Amino acid sequence: METLQRTANRGSVSTGYDVDNSIMFTTTGNYADSGSYFYDVIASSEGWAANSNAGTNARKCTVSTWVKRTRLIESSHYPRIFSYRAGGVAFDCFFDVTNNQLTMYDDNTSMSLKTNRVFRDTSAWYHIVIAVDQTQSTAANRVKVYINGVQETSWATEDYGNQNVDLSAFRAAGTNVYVGGAANDASAYFNGYISEYHFIDGAQLAQTDFGEFDSDTGIWIPKKFTGSYGTLGHYYNFTVASDMGKDFSGNGNDCNNRGDGITNGAARQATDTPTNNFCTLALQVRAGTQNHVSPSASGGTMIPMSGVNQFDAFFGTIGVTQGKWFWEFYVPSRSGSYGLLNYVGLHNLKTIPASANAVGGTSQCYWIMHYGDYNATTNGSNTGQNTAAGLPSEGTGAVGRTFGVAFNADDGQITFYNNGSVTGNAGIDIFDLHDDMANGDFTLPSFTVYDNNLNVNFGGYSSVAITSGNTDANGYGNFEYAVPSGYYALCSRNLSEFG
Repeated sequence: METLQRTANRGSVSTGYDVDNSIMFTTTGNYADSGSYFYDVIASSEGWAANSNAGTNARKCTVSTWVKRTRLIESSHYPRIFSYRAGGVAFDCFFDVTNNQLTMYDDNTSMSLKTNRVFRDTSAWYHIVIAVDQTQSTAANRVKVYINGVQETSWATEDYGNQNVDLSAFRAAGTNVYVGGAANDASAYFNGYISEYHFIDGAQLAQTDFGEFDSDTGIWIPKKFTGSYGTLGHYYNFTVASDMGKDFSGNGNDCNNRGDGITNGAARQATDTPTNNFCTLALQVRAGTQNHVSPSASGGTMIPMSGVNQFDAFFGTIGVTQGKWFWEFYVPSRSGSYGLLNYVGLHNLKTIPASANAVGGTSQCYWIMHYGDYNATTNGSNTGQNTAAGLPSEGTGAVGRTFGVAFNADDGQITFYNNGSVTGNAGIDIFDLHDDMANGDFTLPSFTVYDNNLNVNFGGYSSVAITSGNTDANGYGNFEYAVPSGYYALCSRNLSEFG
């Protein structure tokens, strides 16, 4: 377990340093943009430009940031985590679209690195540190890369760049600064969350300046950076919804959101962070009725299935065996051709073979919205208990409504809510699910969708605007309707207490 924890941060549960916010990036979703990124062109009137040629040290820098991926199926455009570009040269970092290897390059120094390791975990946060010192005589010391506190030493591509060459991509008055996109490729959008973005000018720092291993769990966690940022340094923590590009380094190197897809910064602010990791939609589960995998959108909170003539099943990234948990979903539309057919509830992944769909299996509880039908299954077959169980029947009138799911894993019961009020029976027994969980089988949120979009809100980010704002009793999550008493958002901090 120690190896797994050190490989990918799944959200620390008790730290001395809390990260409050991240920013969500997406290429598709509920907002009217073809892709989102966060950038600025440094103009002559800005502080950065005025100091750019007199930076702290032209051959040293460090970038530290946390990322959580929510899409692995990408176009041929490499989704940039960050990109700096000036005078035709760039310093970029991204995940390779073919094999999901972390890749970085600098045009001016000729540095080019690509990991052998792949990064396909969409349930976890990764901490990436790239520390550069082009004055080093030993090539491998010129660029040091750390992932979750461990230095990368195994490379598919390994060129540390030329010695004593300036990092000119950072240093011109016309520098393009991109987070979640690229200066030279308008389609190179990152999909996921980025948090705690530090750029240090003039120093090659260690990973321990930004993070540490938790003494109890061994998980790599963030810590407060207390060093100097240098003249051109900047730090974006995304805590000000009205000014997501505010620089907290003290240098005033704000990123002013120019020309990007983010027309409303608050619409991109999230509470899903490396110190409180929220459930999102899992990606690497093939559970449709054909050979088809639909990626989620909008930070793993939207199912884009409109126009897809088949079932696809989506599951949450967090499973439980105990505790009381709450999440919401929103029905934005119905298909004119196929009505409204959504199976919503819970699923136990042990019953899904690699080549089968997810409509059968042990210990399911599905709510079907389709012309008044509803259903529940046990041991993989319909038992007729659905009518007596009192599962809700919403039909196509569900469009435009927000529904809540309250899952009592301690008692093996589920309750559904329609715009804040119980719909169907409260505390519906889910047959043999309770016994399965007692045997250690994890149960996850489940959404099976046919030719319709669906928006899901686990509390860390919502792809539908929240107009009221409600948290659980611990103060976590952001929901449209009040969280039922005793129920909690599916996030790492709540799991440490109740999971």
